[in-house]
Amino acid sequence: MKVFAVYNLKGGVGKTASSVNLGWFSAATGFRTLIWDLDPQGAATFYFRVKPGVRGGGKGLLRRKRGLDRHIRATDFERLDLIPADPSNRHFDLILARKKRPLARLRRALRSVRKDYDVVLLDCAPGISLTSEAIFAAADALIVPTIPTPLSMRALDQVREHLGELKQPPPVYPFFCMVDIRRNLHREIVLGNQGDGFLHSRVPYSSRVEQMGTQRRPLPAYAPNLAATHVYARLWDEILEREGMRP
Repeated sequence: MKVFAVYNLKGGVGKTASSVNLGWFSAATGFRTLIWDLDPQGAATFYFRVKPGVRGGGKGLLRRKRGLDRHIRATDFERLDLIPADPSNRHFDLILARKKRPLARLRRALRSVRKDYDVVLLDCAPGISLTSEAIFAAADALIVPTIPTPLSMRALDQVREHLGELKQPPPVYPFFCMVDIRRNLHREIVLGNQGDGFLHSRVPYSSRVEQMGTQRRPLPAYAPNLAATHVYARLWDEILEREGMRP
């Protein structure tokens, strides 16, 4: 089982859209896929039309004697399941802080589903916190959506610097999203950072991606021929290639 954290220090960069769409392509490729909505805003949960809330809240998710399986909900898509967000996720740092070996808790919780899923995607809240540290310890790789702006690039640099301080940091797979290549700034940043570990595929800005909030479905389910849809498909292929995975 491979665990991917869709993460960025900065908010508003397309983490949830990326989690949902990459999750769809993972399932469509043939992988048994689970998305865990760790963001208290619960956008991924909303997109899949699943009621938020889990039994016992965040504490229930991390109980040793019970696995994650009782919190998993099916989506409308084959091979694609979800652990919905819970309002208590906003207190996840405090929940972890009360546990022994808090940084190992997410990794340990995920062990309970390793026989049931091939891929897990963690939809993460922004920021660096105890929760994000536990995410870094649990993830096999970080997928980092990055808007081609100075602040977004600065956030990526900060993530890389922080991971460089860890003993066993996960690899980082950044990619550009919300790209408007007609804008000089976007074009300069994209061209100036080619070969800097970025995935080759770039998600263009599209109002159809924003419509995920009204459609409440992954992009491929309502706009299969959109350019951005094809980019997410290529992104997933690139990630599989980097990880040496085959469907």
